[in-house]
Amino acid sequence: MSSRDSAAGLAASATALVASVVGMVRAKLVALVTAPKRFAVMVQRAIYDVRTGKRSTWDVAKSVLMTLFGLAMVLVLLFPLFWITTASLAEGSRLFNTSGIFPDPSTYNLGAYRWVIFESDFFFVDGDWGYPQLVLGGAEGLVSFRWAGTETGPGAVFNSLYIVSVTLAAGFGMIVPAAYAFSRRQFVGRKRILYGYVLFTQIGAGLSIATLVALYSLFSTYGLTNNLFVLGLFYAAGAIPFNTWLLKTYMDNIPVSYEEAAMVDGASFLDTIREVILPLTKPGLAVVLIFVWLAGWNEFIIAQTLLRPENYPLSVELYNIATEGRFSTPWTRFAAFANLFALPVAIVYFAAQRSVEDGLSFGGMEG
Repeated sequence: MSSRDSAAGLAASATALVASVVGMVRAKLVALVTAPKRFAVMVQRAIYDVRTGKRSTWDVAKSVLMTLFGLAMVLVLLFPLFWITTASLAEGSRLFNTSGIFPDPSTYNLGAYRWVIFESDFFFVDGDWGYPQLVLGGAEGLVSFRWAGTETGPGAVFNSLYIVSVTLAAGFGMIVPAAYAFSRRQFVGRKRILYGYVLFTQIGAGLSIATLVALYSLFSTYGLTNNLFVLGLFYAAGAIPFNTWLLKTYMDNIPVSYEEAAMVDGASFLDTIREVILPLTKPGLAVVLIFVWLAGWNEFIIAQTLLRPENYPLSVELYNIATEGRFSTPWTRFAAFANLFALPVAIVYFAAQRSVEDGLSFGGMEG
């Protein structure tokens, strides 16, 4: 395949992704606009069912009560998000004022967001742009990342995206083949390895914290500290056990007869994986994508321990904002930074929402 064909393929993939996101946003807006009409139809149908005897008044009352209870739970769960958003728009540096927990709407402004984007280390340090560069070999390890063309380096968002990219690439490179092997193959030591995966699934996070000092000593000995690539590999290693089990469970529900039918039609082993297994596993892959992304995006303790300030990701920078004030914390800036920090995760989840919901159900297929 020529470079022109590769570029055309990438452009087509990007166009399809943008079209998918636009279609999802359009569907959400249409659903929001038509919600009052659908509610009115639902009320009319309930009245008709009561009059015709299909449903009793008590059945309708129970439905109304359960709906109100569900709405109340949603409001309770969304309250912290609403509060932190209003705080990010507030004037000053406090989360609430003397008149109540919410700031005065007349004082709302985007000053905190302007500070995060243009003055903090969110995008670029000290306003220097530069460009990313991968370095093979050298004093910092086998593969390292640096920001060329500037003396300060990139902002925290680029560090976080680089770590997540390595985590996703390394994680999926191990999770997908391992899940398929555990689901479809019988080999020596299979059960022992599965039990080992269960062990690391249950206590992996605890080991990461309990052995933090030993981990730092090991990385320092081999010169692997302050290396975003190695940190991404470490996060991927921590995410592999649980997500391999998760994807294996989903693959177990795909009938083997699908693969056999593809091979009878002349498909090779790799063609069967690419054309049968991966498309049918798409909901499970979406769930794994979310979990592996979070493994590299949210982690804080190890990143703060192994990295120097110029390579801090967003999670560490968010903590630094909360602790930088000697006598007080700039909570409005903290709230704005927190919202922007959570935004990529929300975008990834909503883009894969339908697949995630299907993947968490596990068992929608029958042979």
